Order: sequence, then structure tokens, then C-alpha cells
Amino acid sequence: MKIVLAPDKFKNSLTGMEFCDVVETSIKTIRADVEIVKLPLADGGDGTIDVVDYYLKGDIIHIEVNNPFFKTIKASYLYSESSKTAFVEMAEASGVKLLKPEQFDCKNATTFGTGEMIADAIKKGASKIILGVGGSATSDCGIGMASALGFQFLDKDNEQVKPIGANLSKIVSINTCNVNSKLNNIKFEIACDVTNPLFGENGAAFVYAAQKGATQEDIKMLDKGLEDFSKVLKTTFKVDAQLIKGAGAAGGMGIASKVFLNGTLKPGIQLIKNLANFNQQIDGASWIISGEGKLDNQTLSGKTIQGVINSARDKNIKLAVFCGTIDLEKSIVQDLGISYSSSIMDQAFDLDDALANAGQYLEKLAIEFVQKKLM
Repeated sequence: MKIVLAPDKFKNSLTGMEFCDVVETSIKTIRADVEIVKLPLADGGDGTIDVVDYYLKGDIIHIEVNNPFFKTIKASYLYSESSKTAFVEMAEASGVKLLKPEQFDCKNATTFGTGEMIADAIKKGASKIILGVGGSATSDCGIGMASALGFQFLDKDNEQVKPIGANLSKIVSINTCNVNSKLNNIKFEIACDVTNPLFGENGAAFVYAAQKGATQEDIKMLDKGLEDFSKVLKTTFKVDAQLIKGAGAAGGMGIASKVFLNGTLKPGIQLIKNLANFNQQIDGASWIISGEGKLDNQTLSGKTIQGVINSARDKNIKLAVFCGTIDLEKSIVQDLGISYSSSIMDQAFDLDDALANAGQYLEKLAIEFVQKKLM
């Protein structure tokens, strides 16, 4: 019998690999004959770099770059020499995680440091770059990133503007003469899980800017900037930004990665599954066991378990999930195609206990599963 373990992390308690190790040991104590295949997953959020490294087996590259406010910091990305593939998380250089809440000010923030990481990966010899765009502190429509790669954004006096969100409306043209010559030879895949348009009431500014420190006045200014800049993009690249699904991701990095990097926007879980060769690896499995911290309505909108559900259904493989907590009715869980489900919160005294002793409770869940389904 073959069982595939394909979890996401349990935030603040277990990594995906720890989940795999605990469940494998638990199953093997009762059924030593079972073949276990470990395929930890992620959806592009925190911790994705560790999962990517499991498949790429690359090196962590440390470099100095600009943070969102042009201060020098140390950031890192993953690079695999054997596959010439880099994984860059924009949050490393341009993320809210670098700032205290009182420092959030997306109108004056830049993605320049993200561009510096991309430039370094290109210099290393990358032929493929996977870019994760979650957790940004910016709303500059990617002009900072593009500036680091040689694009020049010019105002009415033909002067370069500082690449921040507050200056988007000042841009009247884009000079592409000094763009990194290797850029067109790189395949870019963008882990993007949102579908927001660039501007308007569902756009980057109105939906996300407030949580990045923008006032209502800032939001209106940024939204106008994104709309004004979209006209420059249309003139330069012959693309209608407002028609691109996900253009508003990460303060406009969605459209930026399309026009400046010629990138393909894909859900994060899809990119990780591709790296894992997931749909081939699960062939012949009797069960897939997945899990994440919380199974709820968000799971249905591109999270890891949804990605596993899709593959299990396509291959007609039974799916079990072990989660921290399950906030869905049993009937809904079953309708999703999940044959077996259990949660740590059904065993733990409270949340603190669940977080502190997640491994022990997960062991219990796995043993119960074997006793009920594999004996």
C-alpha cells in the first residue's frame, strides 16, 4: 500500500516536513509494510522557501539590498545551480515583515530590493525564477523592481522619478534602453493567489493599502496613480492592465511581473505542485494525507488542501486531512471529496495546548486513522 503525505505547515507549531515525519513514524509503528511518499506543500505564503528547497535542493544566497525605504538590509533567496532555478520572495526585501506597524507607509515604499534580488539571481545564471509576491509593504506597481533591472520611469521633464507609489501619476514615459539584456532569456513564474484588478474599488489601493499604512487620502491618491500609470503601460506595452486577473496583487506587482518580466501568474499551490512533480508522484496511492492549521472557507479559494483535493479527485485517490482545527460542517468536508478528517483541537485542552503539543496530538490522529482505515 502506498500513502502520500502532502501537508502545508501548521502555523506557529509544525512545519510541513515535521508533519510528514510524525505521521510516517505513527503509521509505520502499526503498518510497517506501507510505502510512504513525503511531498510537503505550500501555497506561496510564509515558509514556502523551505518547501521549495526540499525539491530544488539549492543554496540560500545572502545579499545586501534596499528595504522598502531604501535602507540597506541583508536578504536571501534560494538558488539551485543544478536546475538553474531561483526562488525569490518579495517579502524578503519589500515586505511588511521588515517593518514595525508604525513604519507602514506604502505610498513611500519601493520594490527596488526585490529587483536587486532578481538581478543577482540572473547574474548567478538563473534561467528560471519563481517569484512569490505575498506580504508586500508596497504599492508602487513594481516600478522599484523594474528600476533595479534597468527600466527608467520619466516625468514630463524627462527626469527619472523616485520609484515609489506616490510618484506613479508623475510618470509619462518608460525608457527601456538600459534594461538588463538577459531578462528576456529568463522564464518567470509568479506565485499569485489573488485576482484583484489594478485599480478601482476592488483594486490594489482600495483593498490592500490601508493595511500597509495608507490613509483614506493616500488610498485615493494611490488608486489614481495606478490608473494613470496603467495608461503609460498601455502606450508602452500595448496591454490593458485592468483586464489582467491579479494585476493588483502586492500593490501592482501582478501587472509589473507581466509587463516587465513577461511572467506567468499562477496560484502558489500550483507552482509548488509542479516543482514536486505531484500529479505523477501520487500515481498508485491508496490514500493521500494532507493537512494545515485551519480547514475553513479560505481553503476553498486556492489554499494547499484545495490543490490536493483537485489532484486526488482527478486520480480517484482517497483523501484524509489532519488539521489544527476544522471550521466547516462535516457534510461540507465530505462534499469537498475528503473521505476522512480529524483535528487537533478535538483532542487538545485549548489553543495553547494544541500549539505547544501539536506533534503529540498529530501522532494520535495518525494512529486513529490507521486503526480505523488501514486495519
